Amino acid sequence: MNLAIVKTRVQSGMQAIPVTVEVHLSNGLPCFAMVGLPETVVKESRERVRSAILNSQFEFPDGRITVNLAPADIPKEGGRFDLPIALGILIASMQIKGHLLEDYEFAGELALNGEIRPIQAALPFAYACAQSQKSAVLPYYNCQDAGLIQGIQLYPASTLLDVCAHMQGHCPIPLWNEPPPVYTDPEAEDLADIIGQTDAKRALIIAAAGGHHLLMQGPPGTGKTMLASRLPGILPPMTDTEAIEAASLYSIRGHKISPQAFYQRPFRRPHHTSSGVALVGGGSIPKPGEISLAHKGVLFLDELPEFDRKVLEVLREPLETGVIHLSRARDQIEFPADFQLIAAMNPCPCGYLGSTRRTCRCKPEQVLRYQNKLSGPFLDRIDLHVRLRDIDYETLLEKPTRPNETSAEIQKRVVACRQTQLQRQGVINAQLKGKALEEHSALKPPEQKILLSAMRDLQLSPRATHRLMRIARTIADLDHSPQIEMAHISETLSYRS
Repeated sequence: MNLAIVKTRVQSGMQAIPVTVEVHLSNGLPCFAMVGLPETVVKESRERVRSAILNSQFEFPDGRITVNLAPADIPKEGGRFDLPIALGILIASMQIKGHLLEDYEFAGELALNGEIRPIQAALPFAYACAQSQKSAVLPYYNCQDAGLIQGIQLYPASTLLDVCAHMQGHCPIPLWNEPPPVYTDPEAEDLADIIGQTDAKRALIIAAAGGHHLLMQGPPGTGKTMLASRLPGILPPMTDTEAIEAASLYSIRGHKISPQAFYQRPFRRPHHTSSGVALVGGGSIPKPGEISLAHKGVLFLDELPEFDRKVLEVLREPLETGVIHLSRARDQIEFPADFQLIAAMNPCPCGYLGSTRRTCRCKPEQVLRYQNKLSGPFLDRIDLHVRLRDIDYETLLEKPTRPNETSAEIQKRVVACRQTQLQRQGVINAQLKGKALEEHSALKPPEQKILLSAMRDLQLSPRATHRLMRIARTIADLDHSPQIEMAHISETLSYRS
């Protein structure tokens, strides 16, 4: 037999697309030809494969070797094809048997001495293998991530010789048998530790209960960052599907995944000097950016006006659609970006406009220029706007008459509220659209009159009005009210002044 077929996969966005590695040996002058749109790293595999085979005590064929990576119209990149190519050569030259190849898929980069090095995006590879009911042979280092997928037959390989011995049945590789991850409470600070800022805490709870975006504005030291950092502690744990999606994005970027944090929602905090590509993703080989790494979690933008305006504008479409489309000359990639935006800003360049402790020294035109760094369409996509005030010194020092509500207690309320939303409409309130929004956020005539008056006074756009209706629906759910009442509308309007 001078033809061998080995199965593997190539990473394209969130998908691990099946690839067939065909290896053919024929007579002729020694030649190693590779076809099927291989990138430079893949073309260089011929030298790694040759040395790995020789250093594993096998013979490298002297004839003409042709390797085809099918389908031929999909670009192939990375060192993950080394292992399947080496196995194909050994099987085609009849040095090992290939009768079990149909049940396995392989991926791994080879060192010159035959060791198998880790690859990127191992978790999407393992998930696709589990979906197609195939066993996966992956580098040992990647198995901690790939082992997070339940129901997969995973074989951790350390060397090319180990894989060959396993395929021959001489020394089977033991299945990866680590316990599945379980949810553990995040080691985040407790919301009960924050003194005062009752209105901001209430807005944070509403944002968590309905999945709404939140903008906090206030002088330095009023607790904006502290509040944002405590949001993950009150959000519900992720479902299996959400956890796999979020972990897959981290795997594509080459980040290590902690089993203890598998079901915890991501919290990303990019610096204000970050570029647009850093936020949305990109590169010659597109990789997910911060908004995708925050998928099903929180994206916290501190010092919001300090971000470049063009950088913030690229967030407008993902805030609406929950996905980001990256178009390049050779490919178009789509990454999920269903994140919850929490932003914080000072009211002016010096930060003390409206402060009771220090006097603002900014001129009116400086304040206007500072606040105009944020465009109207961008602010229109943020549901809740809350202003934080300075905390009195007496409030900081005095002991509370009763203990504040803890993050664990608030999380139970948030989970119950979201379950109510999912049972009623199938999505959380922030995702209500069209007829579903009209049906579940219907207002009685008095409430309609108040909302109509606010729309005229505040000059709200239809988008902002719909966001107000979603917030009112969330506040009603927190109060266990089937109907949106006047108190819910009044509180909603207080977050849009």
